Amino acid sequence: MTYQIKTLNAISKIGLERLPVAQYEVGNNIENPDALLLRSASLHGVPIPAGIKAVARAGAGTNNIPIPDYSAKGIPVFNTPGANANAVKELVISALFLAARNIIPAASFAHRLEGDAESMGKAVEVGKKNFVGFELPGRTLGVIGLGAIGVEVANAACGLGMHVLGFDPQITVDHAWKLSSFVEPVNSLDTLLTRADIVTIHVPLVPDTRGLIGAEQLKLLSKSAVVINFARGPIVDEDAVVAALEAGKLRGYVCDFPTPNLNKRDKVVTLPHLGASTAEAEENCARMAADQLRDFLENGNIVNSVNFPTAVLPRSRDTSRIAITNSNVPNMVGQITGLVADAGLNIADLLNKSRGDLAYTIVDINGDVSAALLASIKQIDGVLNARVI
Repeated sequence: MTYQIKTLNAISKIGLERLPVAQYEVGNNIENPDALLLRSASLHGVPIPAGIKAVARAGAGTNNIPIPDYSAKGIPVFNTPGANANAVKELVISALFLAARNIIPAASFAHRLEGDAESMGKAVEVGKKNFVGFELPGRTLGVIGLGAIGVEVANAACGLGMHVLGFDPQITVDHAWKLSSFVEPVNSLDTLLTRADIVTIHVPLVPDTRGLIGAEQLKLLSKSAVVINFARGPIVDEDAVVAALEAGKLRGYVCDFPTPNLNKRDKVVTLPHLGASTAEAEENCARMAADQLRDFLENGNIVNSVNFPTAVLPRSRDTSRIAITNSNVPNMVGQITGLVADAGLNIADLLNKSRGDLAYTIVDINGDVSAALLASIKQIDGVLNARVI
């Protein structure tokens, strides 16, 4: 079988090479795709193609994808958490230095100097006092969100001699194992903001995190504090940030999202969304997205989906596999297995997982699955889609 993958952005060749040409047709002109592979292209307001089985984003954030719309049709959406973590970590660590040592305004001052060597030297001696900064060892960094990126930032900051506070009520066991023992966990956002000299944010943009740092939260910071946002712009209320900066109640704001409201303001540094802009990160994200998409299309396995449960079942020899997406309601597995039994087939293996309102079932059958059996499964009330692999 040949799968057709439509790319909506330029995807690293390293990643696309994971999709062998013998089995995959990949390009931006695919008319009837089995899956979509993208980076930053927005799918909001875009009709979902009839034959789509999955969407994979070569990146961590998925706010450019209408997740509920795809969930309602039983379509998993994949992302690549951790693939760009080192790239973002490096930029965040550089932001610590940018903020602490006033590097951007100091460089701008030096760039504008004119005259001969003597006059420049005098100007430097007079002007440098305007860019006095602070050193990082002993300062307290508050890390909001301890996923792949947050953990790397926290650990690196410990290596710089900073005291690090970490807040994430939903930290996973895997990330907790990777977190340095020198990171102090705190149980509330308010506690972190009250104690931190610098705050860096590493959470996804979802309804609950939009405006997470607003006027009330900024009031908890000391007037010498700095906020760093390399997650998503709307997580921080930029109007509240501007007001705090103008009132002298915040030292600085460093972010990866230029806006008319922020640009050319004193005490604000904006970068052009460089977080994952390295060749290595793009390759890692593309490679991971392609691998996850391929495993789902060929085996029905789900890893790193933002709307589906993790579901991995090793393939058995001489079996046919049915992958079923359905509403998470009682007796669904019973109905499916009943139909398989009525067809005179034996179940070699079965996996059923759920996440919220969605459930996903993989059934390995000894023998072939008829079109009639598949049609019967699709007719079960609550089944969103089913396919034989």
